[in-house]
Amino acid sequence: MTKQDFVNKFYPAAKAAGAEFNINPVVILAQAAIESGWGESKLSSYNNFFGITAYGRINSYWHGGKIQLAENGLTFRRYDTMENSFMDYCRLIRGSYRTSADLSFHPAAFAKSIAYSKYISEVNGDNRASYQILMEKLSASIATLVPKQH
Repeated sequence: MTKQDFVNKFYPAAKAAGAEFNINPVVILAQAAIESGWGESKLSSYNNFFGITAYGRINSYWHGGKIQLAENGLTFRRYDTMENSFMDYCRLIRGSYRTSADLSFHPAAFAKSIAYSKYISEVNGDNRASYQILMEKLSASIATLVPKQH
């Protein structure tokens, strides 16, 4: 999938979730691109575009579906729809990472905030500084690809 195809396919879900939770759809798409490998990851075939694990309470967007991709590996949320994945991600960011959510319309600040939050797990091999830089670059790139508002 090209970057433009990714944006065309997922922007409506990012825009709707962003409007519901007051989060910039550009950073939502950047996070989805990183976490899902531009929508090509095995996890994305289960409508999980953000690498959200299957912990926590069932809610309006996640109905309890789970998937484990590797034996003895982490258990992830499986979503009924792509839209529910985007909504649940925004619910999580707005509820548990409020500072990051509040910075979302300033993508560089959001990137730093989310990269150094508990959302990123160095235990799983994530590098916070690299993640921050990648988020900034992808946000800038994606911003040029989203439909212009009229």
